[in-house]
Amino acid sequence: MLEKLAKARNLSKANNAVKRLNSERGESNEVSMADEVVNNYRKLGKDQHVQFFNFLFEKLNPDADAVMKAAQNYVAEASARNYVRLQRVVESPRQELFRRLNRASEGTAAVVQIRRDLLQVLDKKPELTAVDFDMRHLLSSWFNPGFLKMHRVDWKSPAEVLEKLIKHEAVHAIDGWDDLRRRLQPDRRCFAFFHPQLPNEPLIFVEVALLPEIPSVITPLVDKKADTVDQVNQFKVAAFYSISNCEPGLRGVSMGNFLIKRVAVQLKAEFPGLKTFVTLSPIPGFIDWVAAGASFGDAVGLDLFKPAIKLARDQALAQLGLETQSWSERLSSGWHPDQAPQKDKDALLCLASIYLGLGSAARAGNPVAKFHLGNGAKLHQINWAADLSRKGLRQSAGLMVNYLYDLGNVEENHERFTNGEIVYSKAVGRLMQP
Repeated sequence: MLEKLAKARNLSKANNAVKRLNSERGESNEVSMADEVVNNYRKLGKDQHVQFFNFLFEKLNPDADAVMKAAQNYVAEASARNYVRLQRVVESPRQELFRRLNRASEGTAAVVQIRRDLLQVLDKKPELTAVDFDMRHLLSSWFNPGFLKMHRVDWKSPAEVLEKLIKHEAVHAIDGWDDLRRRLQPDRRCFAFFHPQLPNEPLIFVEVALLPEIPSVITPLVDKKADTVDQVNQFKVAAFYSISNCEPGLRGVSMGNFLIKRVAVQLKAEFPGLKTFVTLSPIPGFIDWVAAGASFGDAVGLDLFKPAIKLARDQALAQLGLETQSWSERLSSGWHPDQAPQKDKDALLCLASIYLGLGSAARAGNPVAKFHLGNGAKLHQINWAADLSRKGLRQSAGLMVNYLYDLGNVEENHERFTNGEIVYSKAVGRLMQP
């Protein structure tokens, strides 16, 4: 009983602190009142977060009558005055709350933490999407890449930063300090975005390998015992092989595309001999797509090739025969790219080229492909037996892909992808043929 009373008291204090901060008086005492909100919020148990977010949703919405009146006035007379008035009443009081919270002693970190907690309950409480929209709107401004600082992370960086790289590497896990040390050797680079208010918190980081040629296999890039390439004149290719977000509270806030482009420009300045910028990227979801029948969905441009593509897809699916034996069963029975029949290889490469080269512009297209193609990259090459890890075999039959960043064409490629066109090489196009 006492615990319930204490929890109820904490929730009431948090809600009342929000009211005070958003009041007129809150403008003149912002820092202390914002600190009060943050301190009270941090006393809430995880089971109370939904109640707190419900309070923000129910009590801090725009005034519907004021919005209607302002909208009618603007429709009747589209003057500057009516426009400003409409904008003021449409904005929810929540946005002003979060702006004032940002002025707390550790306000930026607190707002990010609050959104992190909100995202954990959003699936079960879709009505709280309105609260999330307001937070994401402001965070997208506060974490605009124009305000972020890009720094190279090396072995001399603070230990707490290096620890975060190990913790948050999302593509190819870092196996302790020896592994991290290899990834920071002279033929490797790691760059991260930092926010001025969070100086030792990498928000997103990218790992790069400097190589003599375009890589088609991931193992040499992440092998902690791999030899180091010391001769700068051998650095002809910069391969982005991993990009990881460190802060779940910034989900949906775009930063990675700007980071890759900034890194490419900096590397080109450091190593004028670099000619090629590519990724070596995974294809998550590929086998799931194949197992579900390789449906094209609403893939842009598909009608131009529909008969030939459908024939190629059907032949590839028939070859794999996943309707009689699931992919996990194939793997359990010993299937491996190194011993796979040539017809299996041809089928999987064909389906992967269709999945990426035609389906990436679809709503359900591959997220990694969407990211790079949307950044202006070109679908350059699909690589067989590139990732033989258990995860790689399970999600993509060991396939990986190179996306090519031609710095002179990224803007054009970006526009083409925005209009539903996927730029891919002739080599990828040939894989689609029956």
